[in-house]
Amino acid sequence: MKAGEEKEILEALESGQIELERPSNALRKELAKAADATFKKDKRINIRLSSHDLVGIQRKATKKGIPYQALISGLIHQYVEGDLVEKSG
Repeated sequence: MKAGEEKEILEALESGQIELERPSNALRKELAKAADATFKKDKRINIRLSSHDLVGIQRKATKKGIPYQALISGLIHQYVEGDLVEKSG
């Protein structure tokens, strides 16, 4: 979604042109189940990184206010789900 689209949606919501709908109980249960599966951390790995990369990750995590391990885990998850894509070049 582009920034302009987000602004348009926010303006429509604030002006009363659109209203939010409460999710059904079935949808809430389905989303809760998906969240549990997504955030379940049941495997441990060890990786080696360059000092440069680790410091960079730690800085970015600090700016986001999260532990660097959570940032790494989140990036891996986004990549696996297709939300992070490789640059074609």
